[in-house]
Amino acid sequence: MSNNASSAIDRLFTALPLADAMAVLRPTTFRTEAIHVKSIEAPPEILAGLWLYVDDLEHSHTLAQALDPPTGAWWHAIVHRREGDFWNSKYWYRRVGDHPAMQSLQGFNPSEFVDAAEAANGNPEDLIELQRKEWKVLFDWCLTQTST
Repeated sequence: MSNNASSAIDRLFTALPLADAMAVLRPTTFRTEAIHVKSIEAPPEILAGLWLYVDDLEHSHTLAQALDPPTGAWWHAIVHRREGDFWNSKYWYRRVGDHPAMQSLQGFNPSEFVDAAEAANGNPEDLIELQRKEWKVLFDWCLTQTST
């Protein structure tokens, strides 16, 4: 990935730290920080994650559905969970299979997470933190794959 893309991503993360990103389970609007993502030229795996980061599910979905499994399936699963399309999210999680990054989420059960998100009233902090952790693990893995 280019230095320009890395700098643009850094600017986004400065404007919207992870502790503030993805603060709801089912966003209804995207964040104003999405303006930063529009200027980033990066591989689609990275951009799919960045659009999720700013709650722009439509842009993320468009990219995720064009990506190969298992990474595309994982981004796709997250998009559908955040849209509230829970059965479809579970379908895409099953398509993820044995993704190498999933090992970093020991004890993570995607189906249980989807069920918990569906049953949640509001935005319980434990689910928001798990949402952020899942995003970070997959995003960081994508960064390592695109930097080689």
